[in-house]
Amino acid sequence: MNIQIITDSSSDITGSDREDLTVLPMKITFDDREYLDGVNLTHREFYEKLIECDSLPVTSQIPPYEFETAVCKALETRDYAIIITLSGKLSGTWQSACIAAREFEGRVFVVDSENATVGERALVEYALQLKDSGMDAASIAATLEKEKKNIRLIALLDTLEYLKKGGRISKTAALAGSVLSIKPVVGVVDGEVVMLGKARGSKQGNNLLAQHIKESGGIDFQKPYFLGYAGLSDSLMQKYITDSEALWKGHAKSLPAATVGGTIGTHVGPGGIAVAYFALSARSSS
Repeated sequence: MNIQIITDSSSDITGSDREDLTVLPMKITFDDREYLDGVNLTHREFYEKLIECDSLPVTSQIPPYEFETAVCKALETRDYAIIITLSGKLSGTWQSACIAAREFEGRVFVVDSENATVGERALVEYALQLKDSGMDAASIAATLEKEKKNIRLIALLDTLEYLKKGGRISKTAALAGSVLSIKPVVGVVDGEVVMLGKARGSKQGNNLLAQHIKESGGIDFQKPYFLGYAGLSDSLMQKYITDSEALWKGHAKSLPAATVGGTIGTHVGPGGIAVAYFALSARSSS
């Protein structure tokens, strides 16, 4: 079937040459100047500005009109469109997509990824795999709704400073974390960011990441998986790859990696690393 996949830039997909994939940019505002994520603001430029800026940038959801415009363009040459968005619990972008889709009943399907950054990207890449296999649009959407529950996104943050700036933790907690070199380990569960643990130093943090991967039943290497890093350097991610070789060896020749863009980078800051994958054992439904 002739299907267009549409997603938002918080999936951190850059440089794709697939004509059947549309990435709509989120808006990021630094000091009253608005940028389009991944269009006139690269991930590297975002972190350069973030480090220099005293206050946090502001991110904006994609409005319904922009989804409607993208769908209209897609349906000029395609039979169906599938929209995959950032978690509806983290942004109003999913709701915008639902509003736009009402005008195209039966031809447009909207899937809340219940995830972000490389976790959302894993679901988008899986949708493309299913499309390439010849699956019809309705079946792809139904499969994504089921399989998204198996995606795990686990991240080790380098600093609590940006969580403090965003009002997610107190100044006292941020100061204590800095003094003790505490690195928070977070995950996305049912569309929301949750604290999974705290580590003292990156080595213990890497161990916590490996522990959570093992507890989930391991990685399904037949489906998309990604590593992500926030900031100007991937040195921490490369260290994690080396330290966690036992998890990948014999299963993957290489580990696809992506930079975490401005939508999520605003809240986690530079120096974080993330792992996203489909778990071999399904998450129990709640």
